[in-house]
Amino acid sequence: MSALAFRNVKASPADPVSGWPQEAIQTALERGGLNDWRRLAAVIQAEPWGPIARRVEEVLTYSRPYGVAFAFERVIAQSREAAEMAERDAVAAEIRDLVARSGLSQAEFSSRLGTSPSRLSTYVSGKVTPSAALLLRMRRVAAQ
Repeated sequence: MSALAFRNVKASPADPVSGWPQEAIQTALERGGLNDWRRLAAVIQAEPWGPIARRVEEVLTYSRPYGVAFAFERVIAQSREAAEMAERDAVAAEIRDLVARSGLSQAEFSSRLGTSPSRLSTYVSGKVTPSAALLLRMRRVAAQ
């Protein structure tokens, strides 16, 4: 296990990272080792906008451990970018499924949506993400 020790908090380095308070996160960033940082990074990658990522961001506003601060800013940024790409891919996959389930051609589907075939193509490919209202309209068209 880690040589890291927390003081003045009701948490242990052996506890799940999700239970670490902000003071423990600060200690891990400032005095932890590679295993501690990997554990933090894994939680951030799993939940890029979650409470641990937010706590790390907060700590980094007033504590800038050399090298570690930059590394964790990159972990957060790359994790969020990867999550956004996965979400964009999921929306595009849903749109492809909606078009297929509708039994319409993309041209007819786009016409019923009130958009152009080229714009629908950007949604299907994932290059552009439609608004929530348009996604609901797509679901209605596919259900008809």
